[in-house]
Amino acid sequence: MSDKHEVRPGQSVELLKELHILTRDGKMNQDSRRKLKQIYHLYQFIEPLLQEIRQDHPDIQLVDHGAGKSYLGFILYDLFFKTLNGKSHIYGIERRDELVEHSQELAVRLGFTGMTLLNLSVQESIESGLLPARVDMVTALHACNTATDDAIQFALKKQAQFIVLAPCCQAEVAAALRKNKGKQLAKDALAELWRHPIHTREFGSHITNVLRCLQLEAHGYQVTVTELVGWEHSLKNELIIASFKSLPRKRAAERLNEVLQTLGLEEVRGRFFTAL
Repeated sequence: MSDKHEVRPGQSVELLKELHILTRDGKMNQDSRRKLKQIYHLYQFIEPLLQEIRQDHPDIQLVDHGAGKSYLGFILYDLFFKTLNGKSHIYGIERRDELVEHSQELAVRLGFTGMTLLNLSVQESIESGLLPARVDMVTALHACNTATDDAIQFALKKQAQFIVLAPCCQAEVAAALRKNKGKQLAKDALAELWRHPIHTREFGSHITNVLRCLQLEAHGYQVTVTELVGWEHSLKNELIIASFKSLPRKRAAERLNEVLQTLGLEEVRGRFFTAL
């Protein structure tokens, strides 16, 4: 079809119905086109990374953390993985039993044999023999609160070449800012940036993503931050893409520690461990 936001040849109509991108009778409406546009927008960031992995080796191992209903995993499998030969595989990690069971049943029904859904914690997923010792890409789409940080921890342990994150709400840093607000206000005018409660929340979210980027750079990754335009599931509209380049790490680690000290956030240092 000529419209770049129409269903592409070979896409699973049954999957698009399950994801409510198509109506039950297979039709498209304005809402369907909007959802499809958003999917393709996200895919345009991920597809070149998958192609880069394939140039290096034929079998791609991708892990989607905080998978939820495995929306992202299914789309990536349908658009890219299902045409691959060999042992390429997508693993979805999710703690809610009912979502894991539903997604696994759907994968079987669609014949997506290279897709596995697992009910594992972050630590379990790092140690589990059900996952490969090393993975090529880790994704986390709107994984709430510290789930994005958990995905980063997993990716670093698994030496992922690429990490693609669309962070969601994050309360941990905001809570630390709130707790130490009085002390910081007494010694530093910059604490005015988060004096009001709504600013505490917003600034906490922003600083969390800044710290995540510094953490990844402190592990040798090249980091790009851009907008995930129009994604409907969250007001959060940030996309962090990290590519391992074995870059110098010391300055990023020092900057991370300096930011934590300046903002009185030493208590969350363990969340953003570095490679020094």
